[in-house]
Amino acid sequence: MYLTLIYPQIPVKTQKKYPETRIWETVTPYFEKRNIHFYVNKCGFKIVEFINPHHKGPYPDSDGTIGRDYFFRFEKVMNPS
Repeated sequence: MYLTLIYPQIPVKTQKKYPETRIWETVTPYFEKRNIHFYVNKCGFKIVEFINPHHKGPYPDSDGTIGRDYFFRFEKVMNPS
């Protein structure tokens, strides 16, 4: 329960620490449903790209890690203060 209460505060505190950042970006494997839910529904990120073998984007080739060939890229555009 403690982790459930603290974990959602981490991105908020990080964003407050770096207010000059205009766009936050992160990636997560496509099968990580809890991560996807967290970034989209709790943190306000938008899915902006689906990386897969037919669309590698600027990312290096897979090293054999599970899920490395398929992942989502998220962005959160911050409002200017």
